[in-house]
Amino acid sequence: MERWKYLKRNLLFSLGYLLIVAVLWGLGVPCLFARFLGIPCPGCGMTRAWLSVLRLDLSAAFAYHPMFWSVPILYVYFLANGRLLPYQYADTAVLIAIALGFAVNWVLKLL
Repeated sequence: MERWKYLKRNLLFSLGYLLIVAVLWGLGVPCLFARFLGIPCPGCGMTRAWLSVLRLDLSAAFAYHPMFWSVPILYVYFLANGRLLPYQYADTAVLIAIALGFAVNWVLKLL
C-alpha cells in the first residue's frame, strides 16, 4: 500500500512539473541558466533531442543532447523512490554514470 502512495504522489508531481514546463515553453521563456550565466546549462538541447525522438530521428537527438536516453531511466528511478535495481551499489553506479555523462557532454559543449 505504501508503494502505491509514493507512486501516486510522484505521478502527480510529474504532471504538475510537466504542466509548468509546457506553460513556460509555450510562453517562450528561455533557459534561465543560459540567460543569466551566458553559458549553456548541462541540459541544453534536451527538449530538441526529445522532439527529435518523437519524430524518430535518433541521429538528430544524439546531436542535440547525447544523454537524452537517460531521462526515462531517471524518471523510473524517481517513480520507484530511488530503487531501480536490487542492489543499492548498482543504483549508485547507474546514477554516477549518468552524472558523468552529463558532465562530459557539458564540458564538451563549453569548449
